[in-house]
Amino acid sequence: MPPIAVIRTERDVYANLLRDTRGLRREQANARDVWFASMPWERKEETLFELEMLLKGLACFGNPRNHPGTPAAKSAVAQDFHEELRILRDASQRVITLTKQLLGDKERAYTFTRYLESVLPEDSARGRLIQEQLTQDTPEEALFVLRNAFGHFLDLSDGLARLGRVSNRLYFAMHGVVVREIGRNAYFNPLMALEFRPEFDRIRSGEVLEALHVVESETAHRVLALTFLALFRALRYVSLVDAYASDPASTRRAYVILAVLRSDLRALTRYLGRRAGDAIADGLERELLATPSDEIGVRYTHLADVARSLTRIRGTLDHVANGLRVEVKKIFEHDLPSPQAEISAQELGPQMVIAAAELRASLQNAVRALCSEIRPGDTLPELAVDLAGRRAASDRLRREIWMFQQILRAFLAKADAAASAGSDGAHDRWAGHGSFQFVRDFLGHFRAIGYQLVRSHDYERLDPFLTSLERLRDVDLLEPHRMAEAVEECRALSQFLGELFEKVSGRAELAGHGFDRQSAGETLKIYLGRA
Repeated sequence: MPPIAVIRTERDVYANLLRDTRGLRREQANARDVWFASMPWERKEETLFELEMLLKGLACFGNPRNHPGTPAAKSAVAQDFHEELRILRDASQRVITLTKQLLGDKERAYTFTRYLESVLPEDSARGRLIQEQLTQDTPEEALFVLRNAFGHFLDLSDGLARLGRVSNRLYFAMHGVVVREIGRNAYFNPLMALEFRPEFDRIRSGEVLEALHVVESETAHRVLALTFLALFRALRYVSLVDAYASDPASTRRAYVILAVLRSDLRALTRYLGRRAGDAIADGLERELLATPSDEIGVRYTHLADVARSLTRIRGTLDHVANGLRVEVKKIFEHDLPSPQAEISAQELGPQMVIAAAELRASLQNAVRALCSEIRPGDTLPELAVDLAGRRAASDRLRREIWMFQQILRAFLAKADAAASAGSDGAHDRWAGHGSFQFVRDFLGHFRAIGYQLVRSHDYERLDPFLTSLERLRDVDLLEPHRMAEAVEECRALSQFLGELFEKVSGRAELAGHGFDRQSAGETLKIYLGRA
């Protein structure tokens, strides 16, 4: 790691990230801050978070890619969207309830305007009333616009629900109007991807904040701050899913939050996989170019340490992105039913609670993995405080160990087969491009799964193992002696992983909970792209 440095007070990338992703003009952001601070009641943060995430979830719910379950066999044109409309209506009802809570006494104005709409005889007077209803100069007026719009949506959805069949065009027309209304709101439009709000997107873990503050690179700090904020936002989604799923009356509303969870995690994993590495590399390049030529020699050791540290951080970000992608795909496509599934709330609720626990364990594991990489050896944040959370985290670790063991065994089997072919005199096959592909595949799997396992569990042969992989990576054709070194290191690692698997299985929280090999196999198939 490079030397620890406290971030200068004038360089608050974390605060800048919260400010820059809000999608509000400065005067609007200031007005919203003043409005939020003026509310005296304790649960204002939870209420505002639930409201905005339901608004965002309603938009995401319109995309079938965000739904759990296997894709529908029949086309959308042939489907009856009664169930989706029912979920949309329930979420709209909850939006109205939350808006009323945030409006407080001003909610009375809504009842009065609805009365005026029914008694005003003149079109000019009705026109002025409509103009007043559409004004959004303040957060309260923007909330009133939401309250008014969702009141009408509720009436419309009640009427549509009484139809014998809700067609594809009718449902998506209704959904489109809802989303456009949310997108037009001046103060409560949360539809941007990877956007954060200072009212509820603060990182409250001291260990995480301390880890962030030792990252010298501004670009790496920004990437990590964005990642942590997205992970903690996702943890709040999971808590909301838990709360909805625990009550049969609101269980199906959890589909709306699951939709925004899947959408946000897809955006995060794509960002980490496609843009984060380039951003970190560009930041390092700018730092190198800004270094005077006569200081290169003096600063060489420090710059090399920084480069190695950023490389490790990028590797961990790749690991986090891959792990979340696999876990979300497994839970959404294999563990949860689709919104159209014929299942009672009493059956659906427990399934969602279990899925929420698994998602929580994956998200907490991602936070801890990043903290471990940034500050190795330091105290990690204690995020899983209950037995169920610790059990889910340990079970997830055990599954990852088993998965990489299978990949290691496949690699060793292919290596043995290649070595056998070489011993028969077919050295051209040993060195050919096709025979080298399984090595490239293994290196990719190691970066995605094995890297963090090796880094975080004090493997005593870590340096020789990494060196052997680097020697394989540095050549275009397979060289037998380098391959033989890598094979020996992989055999040693396989033995270590077997011991680690048994050690994790012996943890107190896993007592009485055997290893689900079938579920682990399904997860491995998802990772390998076979499911």
